[in-house]
Amino acid sequence: MKVQINTDKHIEGHERVEAYFTAEIVKSLARFEDKITRVEVHFGDENSYKSGIDDKRCLIEVRPVNCQPIAVTEHANTIERAFHGAIDKIKRSITTAFEKQKV
Repeated sequence: MKVQINTDKHIEGHERVEAYFTAEIVKSLARFEDKITRVEVHFGDENSYKSGIDDKRCLIEVRPVNCQPIAVTEHANTIERAFHGAIDKIKRSITTAFEKQKV
């Protein structure tokens, strides 16, 4: 499973931040590791330098083997909260998609 972290120009994308989010993704999606080829995470600040409520966005796109990509988006006041909300959503979406394949 390859993990790719992308940030817009308003989010700092230092190596330490990328390492943290990559480790969290690998840990959170470990049970699906053999069914996923790639995970892309996109962080953005929708209000750029202005402050605002829930202006940080995290989009997670998972590419399962031999299936259409699954994507979720979460907004929050920090990128960490947006990320953890998106991880929860993507785990539910992947579980549902794989359960439907079994039927």
